Parts: sequence; C-alpha cells; structure tokens
Amino acid sequence: MMRVPEIGAFVRALLPIRLTDGQSITFGVWLAIDPRELESVFVLWWAPEYRDLRLAGRLANTIPPWGMLAAPVEAVVRDTEETPYCDRSSDRQLDRVLRDEWPHDLVLSAAGTA
Repeated sequence: MMRVPEIGAFVRALLPIRLTDGQSITFGVWLAIDPRELESVFVLWWAPEYRDLRLAGRLANTIPPWGMLAAPVEAVVRDTEETPYCDRSSDRQLDRVLRDEWPHDLVLSAAGTA
C-alpha cells in the first residue's frame, strides 16, 4: 500500500490470466483506490477480517497486450496469505481478460516473458 501526495492511494493486487494449454500468468498490479479508504484497508490487512476485504479501484498499470489503464476493477481475498486478486470489472475488456482463456504466445510475448 502507498499514498503518493497529490496523486492518490494505491494497493497491490494480483491479476490472473488463464492461458491456453492449462497455463496461467499472474500480474502484480497497483489498484488506485479512494484515498479515504487507505487507512481502513491498512487496518483490515493485518486483521482476521482481511478474508472479507473487497476493494474497488482502477488499474494503475497497463497490462500487455490490452492496455486497460484506469479500468475499474474489484479485488477480493482468495487466500489470507496472499494479496487480493482482481476478480471482476464493469469494463467489458478487463472482465473478458479475467474470464476468458488467452493464447499463450500472445500474452507472454506482449509481456516480454516469451
């Protein structure tokens, strides 16, 4: 988590992408959240209630090959030992990225990992 003066508040999240051939890639991303929520998120992060944390924010990173900077996203805790996962979006493109399976070569070559 971080607050950047005059820019905003940000929380780390994981953005999983299903790939062909049963593979996947998970991007670590920053979510821009309402700065007024940062303190309560910080408190919950270290409490048993973390398991119920739901974050609403916007992607503060571009995700190759789609871009999607500033797309709205909801993140949820799937495992209390991990960072929240991006789970759904009202943005049609991001929601599709989260739900569909993508060609291995397309995603990995755009991400520079192929």
